[in-house]
Amino acid sequence: VLPMSREPVEIEARVRGADPGHPDALVTVRGQHDVATSRGEVESVSLRPPAPAACREAIDALDHADWLVFGPGSWYTSVIPHLLVPDLARAIVASRARRIVVLNLTTEQETVGMTVPDHLVALAAYAPGLRVDVVLGDSIWVTDPKPARHAAESLSARLVLATVAAPGTVARHDPHALAAALLPLLTAGRPGPAPGAEPTQGAAR
Repeated sequence: VLPMSREPVEIEARVRGADPGHPDALVTVRGQHDVATSRGEVESVSLRPPAPAACREAIDALDHADWLVFGPGSWYTSVIPHLLVPDLARAIVASRARRIVVLNLTTEQETVGMTVPDHLVALAAYAPGLRVDVVLGDSIWVTDPKPARHAAESLSARLVLATVAAPGTVARHDPHALAAALLPLLTAGRPGPAPGAEPTQGAAR
């Protein structure tokens, strides 16, 4: 696990409606927890300091990655912050790796009112030029696939829907179902062993 930066950083958001007494005013909210739980609509996020140096090892990992996976996770406080580190954002856009976005099942406090397309638009807004190969969503929780498909196509991606949510009414991913949906996507096009070939020493059987 590598940090996006070795510098101490703080998330800052401009939130409309965070002040109940002034519902139309933009308020600056600082700190991951406070942004994530703030009432109102997040209009923008940034980091303080505004341009921290990227972790060199993270840049190297991007240079050698086969796939970059975005999500699932809190959109403004977990996924997008990586795009707020300038060198890291440039490396993500320039990487030769393929990219997949795993959609959240539902909105959180920080994304209340956002649709599936809104999530993808927000992601692209913080990484101009970002191209994605696959957007993976749950076949039940994505209730209207058409706008989600159009939003995916705006990033040059195809929308893939699968059953990745755990049974029940609580919105959470089933780790086994998510792994089963990701595996064929992440291994597509990867050459397999030659017919009759034995696994190399140390390979999983």
